[in-house]
Amino acid sequence: MKNAALALLITGGVLGCKSTTEEKEAEPVVQNGQNATQQKGLKDYYKDYFPVGVAVAPNTVEGESAELLLAHFNSMTPENVMKMGPIHPEKNRFHWEDADKIAAFAREHDLKMRGHALVWHQQAGDWIFEDENGKQVDREELLGRMKTHIDSVVSRYKGTIYAWDVVNEAISDNPDELLRKSAWLEIIGEDFIAKAFEYARAADPDAKLYYNDYNAIIPEKRDRIYKMLKSLVENDVPIDGVGIQGHWSIFGPSEEELRKALDMYSSLGLEVQITELDVSLYPWEKDQRELKPGESDEFTPELEQKQLEAYDMFFEVFRDYKDVLTGVTFWNLSDRYSWLDHYPVEGRKNYPLLFDEEFKPKNAYYEVINFEEE
Repeated sequence: MKNAALALLITGGVLGCKSTTEEKEAEPVVQNGQNATQQKGLKDYYKDYFPVGVAVAPNTVEGESAELLLAHFNSMTPENVMKMGPIHPEKNRFHWEDADKIAAFAREHDLKMRGHALVWHQQAGDWIFEDENGKQVDREELLGRMKTHIDSVVSRYKGTIYAWDVVNEAISDNPDELLRKSAWLEIIGEDFIAKAFEYARAADPDAKLYYNDYNAIIPEKRDRIYKMLKSLVENDVPIDGVGIQGHWSIFGPSEEELRKALDMYSSLGLEVQITELDVSLYPWEKDQRELKPGESDEFTPELEQKQLEAYDMFFEVFRDYKDVLTGVTFWNLSDRYSWLDHYPVEGRKNYPLLFDEEFKPKNAYYEVINFEEE
């Protein structure tokens, strides 16, 4: 890594002496963790590359969290409150308050905002698949409910949300299947994906419409996602882009895998975004539910260095693909909270982001901003 030597000079989470004006601008104005506002943030370093976003909850747009957000990010994605279950908990009832709060913050501060996610096999709410007697609804009823949901949510935030994750995680993890087994697939059939995009386009013709998935860099699943996307494009389904969930780790993906995936997806004429970036300290073991014997969740200097090198490589590739990428979004603001603190191992602390638990920039942050303009 071209800046690895610099990392060895970093102690205590803050760079020591710096020689250039640009590097000095990167330092926090206040070093005690009480005020994270900086003279120059991630969004400023990457203003000629792509918007830099972050996943937020309603409390993220308050207090010191909001200060950190505004200092470093110019885009945001509601982490949970716009998913079907939270925002549409009953057939004839919507819960708008949390999503409205985030949308109002975006408008007030002129932030780009992504919508996440309209159709997903999780957090959908059982009501959408069942009638008043608890029996499974038929295809036409479910299509009608899907359309009502999409019409209602997309129309409400028209003009505020510029891009939607329309369908989320529809590709199976089983190499022998293309689409994931879900109630959407079982009741509607394979065209539930196309229908969701058609309904979203009708609800807001100006919004960018994305398919979003994880493990989208791994060759085997990448190829199946590509196959599905290619079919959508060839059949004139109104899709604009693909979201690559960047739930990665210090163990991968490799630079070769990342570049190959970006080449393949962009070859379809689709925009590409990194939608859920974090870099875990642990290998992905979905079925692990507790710490292994001898395993620790300490953020050691060795792990910090590996994470720094991973972030450095990822962002070097991102910069190389600035003509392809239309956004990079981190999944949560800082190590104070990450969904990875609870999944797959509940209570195992992870440190996957660029800001620590006190909202101070980590060593990896400086590596990400320390580059020469291409």
